[in-house]
Amino acid sequence: MTPNTGFSKHANAAQTAPAFLSVWDMHAYYGESYIVQGISFNIHEGEILALLGRNGAGKTSTLRAIARMNDPEVTHGEIWLDHKPLHNMSSYEAAQLGLGLVPEDRRIIQGLTVEENLQLAQIAPPIGWSLERLYDLFPRLGERRKQEGSTLSGGEQQMLAIARALARDLKVLLLDEPYEGLAPVIVDEIEKILLHIKEQGITTVLVEQNAVRALKLADRAVILETGVIVFDGTAAEVLNNEELRAEYLAL
Repeated sequence: MTPNTGFSKHANAAQTAPAFLSVWDMHAYYGESYIVQGISFNIHEGEILALLGRNGAGKTSTLRAIARMNDPEVTHGEIWLDHKPLHNMSSYEAAQLGLGLVPEDRRIIQGLTVEENLQLAQIAPPIGWSLERLYDLFPRLGERRKQEGSTLSGGEQQMLAIARALARDLKVLLLDEPYEGLAPVIVDEIEKILLHIKEQGITTVLVEQNAVRALKLADRAVILETGVIVFDGTAAEVLNNEELRAEYLAL
């Protein structure tokens, strides 16, 4: 099989800079379904990258493969985080290195309060993100720290899921559809939090159906089409290219 470099004619020359997170020639399957078909891309430290494409393009599968989840099955390729190989690690080992996945369903643990959800994830002693620092960033969570996490509103649950990922002293945040079902004013609030996280040097990969909002937030964009990268460049390039948006994002 000929490797797919993942860099289209739109590729950004900045990719020659040292990468913080690298995916190289990754192939992944769900059973017999060939979902991720030899993709490669680099992400630099502190970047926000929007991973975009139509439904079924392989976006969530790519996130889950990077996070070393059991599905999809990665059959070939390499994943590197800060010069350390992830491709032979378990999801737990990848999380210990600072990789955090916030899935679409958020996975708030029922029966536990906001604070207990955070404490369960927090390493001891916390290096960068104490409970107080998390509550400063997420004041709504501070106000509801004794409330059961699963009874929060959708936006508050999303904030809790992000805060819980940060509690592990995160290096890379993988976000799957964080805006889904949320009012625009709550999305505004979450975006401010993501920009603050960026200022702390944390790298974010954002999968989001609201492509325009994701592109306005992101530094760079990778677009998938049926498991193959068809664009890798700046977010501004996508926003300014009507033909590209129409062909691959139906915008």
